[in-house]
Amino acid sequence: MPISWNEIKSRALSFSKEWADETSEDAEAKSFWDGFFYVFGISRKRVASFEEPVKKLGDRQGFIVLLWKGTLLVEHKSRGKDLDRAYSQALDYFPGIAERDLPKYVLVSDFARFRLYDLDENEQHEFALEDFYNQIKLFGFIAGYQRHRIREQDPVNIRAAEAMGRLHDQMKEVGYDGHPLELYLVRLLFCLFAEDTGIFERQQFQEFIEQRTSEDGSDLAAQLSGLFQVLNTAPHQRLKNLDEQIADFPYVNGLLFAETLPHAGFDARMRQGLLDATALDWGRISPAIFGSLFQSIMDRTARRNLGAHYTSETNILKLIKPLFLDQLWEEFERVKGQTKRLQEFHQRLRELTFLDPACGCGNFLVIAYRELRLLELVILKQLSRSDQLILDVSQLIRLNVDQFYGIEIEEFPSQIAQVALWLMDHQMNLLISEEFGLYFARIPLQASSTIVHGNALRCDWSSLLPSGRFSYVMGNPPFVGAKFLSADQKGDVNSVFEGIRNAGLLDFVAAWYVKTARLIADSRSRCAFVSTNSISQGEQVGVLWSWMLQQGMHIFFAHRTFCWSNEARGNAAVHCVIVGFGAEDLTPKWLFSYDDIKGEPLRSQAKTINPYLVDGPNLTLFKRSNPLCAVPHIAIGNKPIDGGHYLFTPEERDSFLQLEPLATPFFHRWIGAHEFLNGYERWCLWLGDCSPAQLQAMPEAMKRVKAVQQSRLASKSMPTKKLAATPTRFHVENFPKGSFLVIPEASSERRYYLPIGFEQPPTMCSNLVKILPDATLYQFGILSSLMHNAWMRTVCGRLKSDYRYSVGIVYNNFPWPLPPLPGKMTPLHPDHFLHQGA
Repeated sequence: MPISWNEIKSRALSFSKEWADETSEDAEAKSFWDGFFYVFGISRKRVASFEEPVKKLGDRQGFIVLLWKGTLLVEHKSRGKDLDRAYSQALDYFPGIAERDLPKYVLVSDFARFRLYDLDENEQHEFALEDFYNQIKLFGFIAGYQRHRIREQDPVNIRAAEAMGRLHDQMKEVGYDGHPLELYLVRLLFCLFAEDTGIFERQQFQEFIEQRTSEDGSDLAAQLSGLFQVLNTAPHQRLKNLDEQIADFPYVNGLLFAETLPHAGFDARMRQGLLDATALDWGRISPAIFGSLFQSIMDRTARRNLGAHYTSETNILKLIKPLFLDQLWEEFERVKGQTKRLQEFHQRLRELTFLDPACGCGNFLVIAYRELRLLELVILKQLSRSDQLILDVSQLIRLNVDQFYGIEIEEFPSQIAQVALWLMDHQMNLLISEEFGLYFARIPLQASSTIVHGNALRCDWSSLLPSGRFSYVMGNPPFVGAKFLSADQKGDVNSVFEGIRNAGLLDFVAAWYVKTARLIADSRSRCAFVSTNSISQGEQVGVLWSWMLQQGMHIFFAHRTFCWSNEARGNAAVHCVIVGFGAEDLTPKWLFSYDDIKGEPLRSQAKTINPYLVDGPNLTLFKRSNPLCAVPHIAIGNKPIDGGHYLFTPEERDSFLQLEPLATPFFHRWIGAHEFLNGYERWCLWLGDCSPAQLQAMPEAMKRVKAVQQSRLASKSMPTKKLAATPTRFHVENFPKGSFLVIPEASSERRYYLPIGFEQPPTMCSNLVKILPDATLYQFGILSSLMHNAWMRTVCGRLKSDYRYSVGIVYNNFPWPLPPLPGKMTPLHPDHFLHQGA
């Protein structure tokens, strides 16, 4: 256990005085460095060797003054000697040191001066011997107080994933697979983290493998099995004659090492790979990406793209800050000057409970716990100002992982979530220890989060907590569109959506909204979910949110559509919203909008946030079969289902007509959304009005007809197979007799106005555009207006973030202004308005 900072500081002062007046020579270096390590409560002989032999470049023999493998290299010179030269000499030793033993720090000294090089951070610090007591925290890594700078995109994340990924693949190759392999790797990951974060002694796990197992790896599995058993056994229950090195490992508890696993098998290559993994600084890996790291180990594709496959902390904070964290910090600011109220606030933090009902590897829970512990640290620092004497830091800490609950359908992500929370708890305890100079660790593990392995849509969430009431529900439920649900998923949502009309339109994530609304009804609980933006757009709004509003739910914050970096397999980014809601009508309400969906949001206060995530009344639209006002109906264009055999580029049409000149009158200009928006030219061979005699006279056209027939017959859809009986006809046919308006079904969100335009026969349109027949300038003007475009942007569905113009939601629900008086309408001259390409 590390000694306190106060004790270290006292020893440092004594050390400085002892050596300040000495006329020290090189012969006294060993005593100097033994005393230096004693300052930090460490026996130099246990961790570092003097005069370590090493081969330098050119096969020259060298001797390192002091080497703590994997941690520290010391080069010592006589008083007044050049420290730059000493550092250069230290670097000369590196080629002769095994990669896993390369130090993270280099310390050079001449008895009177110290210069410390932090190689990972590319920093150096120099100070005189008499100032040593003020610089002791630079050497926290010796005492066991090392603070790790954690970065989301740290290269060590990639190296760690690659190292453990190779071990995973090698163990799988020899037949160790499935549940045992996954749990085995979780245990190894825990040991690697434990060694670099103070749960184990520094390099304790590495030295155990190096010193207690054969180089050929033949006994490594047996030794690890023994270690796992020891980690799960309290000291008083361990064998009395246990090997001293293994007996020194702490009792971990927490059930991680409880299950007896089948015997694994290692060879020399696998043993070396595990030792290489111990050389990495696992303390630099945030437990927040522990789950993503594990995912990458199991999945070679994800391993190659680790940086793109974890949920970034920045995005998680977008949810937890407005859900609860901002409010807690505001309350702290109000009470921080009043000791009693601050103590009461601290106790209330302990009473909060958090549920993630689709927790995966626990990212949201881990970050939420970290942020709460950081707030608690500030509280403790504030309280300590009135009580300077702190003898036991453990009595100060209220928050613990047992306030966190999760449900996860896959077994091992649920285990990872629990382990990640433990690791975050330990890292925060180290931070507390460093701040107050009193070491604190919760080992053996006494408290545990409750992470249930089960189907969140089938289990009773309230059963996880005796009161049945969670303070906050949050998370990132699965993104699966309604049309892509598996049979099992359909069964899951049907049990949740019972009693909700048209629930078949809802995406998978909506089931979490419905279950949460039932859970938190008539309570002060609050919830926020990351969701596909479809739940706040198009026809899903009327189905989901009309029901949610009936249950008394109110939205109190929302992030409008933005690009979310996601941990899911194969999905580096999706277009999402975050919706915070509860049964209380909270104020103030905050809207976060994005000018750039990959940029930072602009926050604005709203009076009411409605289901379309705008500041406005709580209204929802349902799909209508007829327009709200007395205006023409619109419909989709033609749907050929022809396998592409009737569609031609200009070059393909010309080539075809050289073979079949009689087909000339049967070619029509073809416009879909792509052609309309980008001015591309395509042609359609329409043979539906062709007589049998005309068709028989065109053998090349007949080949196309037969190809369409075969294409339809090959379909798995029975309605499509039936269409094979009429191969010259389209599945959907829509041929306006006069001028008509074309509206593309999908258009880029970058367009401020939806492009529309006039067309006339014989041009034919695909089903990717909407057609308004017999259109007038009045309809053109209204549909092109800023008012209609604002309406469309608010209520339409989206494809990613692109607009999808629908008949039932956008057009049929639009409240048209009164038309011009009869006789005042400007005559339409279609030739003047024909679309010539956008």
